[in-house]
Amino acid sequence: MAEPNQTPERIIAPVPRITIQAFCETQDTAAVIEAATSDRRMQKAHVKVQMGGGAAAVEAYRHAPTPNVIVIETQGAKSRPIECLDALADVCDPGTKVIIVGHVNDVMLYRQFIQRGVSEYLMAPIDPIGLIQAVSDLFSAPGVKPVGRTIAVVGAKGGVGASTLAHNLAWTIAREQDTATVIADLDIAFGTASLNFNQDPPQGIAEAVFSPERLDANLLDRLLSKCSDNLTLLAAPATLDRTIDLGEPALDAVIDLLRGAVPCIVLDVPHVWTAWSRRLLISADEILIVSAPELASLRNTKNMLTLLQQNRPNDHRARVVLNGVGMPKRPEISAAEFAKALDAPIFASLPFDANLFGTAANNGQMIGEVQAGAKATDVFSTLAATLVGRPETRRGRANILEPLLARLQRRKVS
Repeated sequence: MAEPNQTPERIIAPVPRITIQAFCETQDTAAVIEAATSDRRMQKAHVKVQMGGGAAAVEAYRHAPTPNVIVIETQGAKSRPIECLDALADVCDPGTKVIIVGHVNDVMLYRQFIQRGVSEYLMAPIDPIGLIQAVSDLFSAPGVKPVGRTIAVVGAKGGVGASTLAHNLAWTIAREQDTATVIADLDIAFGTASLNFNQDPPQGIAEAVFSPERLDANLLDRLLSKCSDNLTLLAAPATLDRTIDLGEPALDAVIDLLRGAVPCIVLDVPHVWTAWSRRLLISADEILIVSAPELASLRNTKNMLTLLQQNRPNDHRARVVLNGVGMPKRPEISAAEFAKALDAPIFASLPFDANLFGTAANNGQMIGEVQAGAKATDVFSTLAATLVGRPETRRGRANILEPLLARLQRRKVS
């Protein structure tokens, strides 16, 4: 079952490729800004932290260009903030944004800051997420659509059913949460999403990855194939006519475009460990690690949790899903023992059901289409509701007839 009270936090858009220079008066604020630089949302920004406050900032830019963002800490009247801002205005380049970190809760002072063009005022003590959100908001135009949430699904080892879970999760989010969703199959050579959704798109993710100079919103829209009203697929070609040697930022442009187009993107990440897959997992908003209840999956899951926690200090831990629980005649590690060894809760457990999952795979259907009342269908509903932060939508009686209606519709078409 899902962890209680684990609704997603507000999505903060990644900070663009900018330069930020901070001038601090206290070591505590300097340490917080340094900590923020290691956050996944700041990976494109170049940040420099130094001491000296507003006076140091004025002196630094007398004979040097100003960066995209200047962060200045001021401790009140003794820091002469207004005088420093007026002097900074004389040397500041047009377009540079200024964030003040202050220790005084003074409305009049705040108004003077705003009148002088200060972009944001943060009360000390600040925290890394608050600072990142303030910087991110500076480059988010008012009135634009919220940035889409990325959910990365990866297997702790090959063959544990991560792709099946990713596809059913995306389908459930689109259907039950009424949320426009893209499922992106990132296993370019061997991806199965097109088979599982009974699609045969002529184009897919390969065109976006191997021709980055052509990639824009219009091209991406042509590469997506429609699966249902709210669900579209970015398919993998599943061909071996070329080797797949991608650079670390190979998928950045694709993900950025998807985040700006739809509210939810489910990433079906293959079980590989490369620079691009590592980068993709670390930068995702939500991570699901799919494991089998056995020793190799336990070891790999523990290693992945450790690495991700080290590289995502301001995010909650990746969530673990046990798949294929209760396979006959197979010795298993119980969910309780698995969680104890990981020192982390099990987010959900999917029961072993060879007939149900095999039928769905061979028919190009989702589990909910084959058997709406199955336990696995309920698990996917809970996963979807929790990950998008909405109350779970309970299926009504009419939905029980969906598998039959789907088969009748196929007969009419044929």
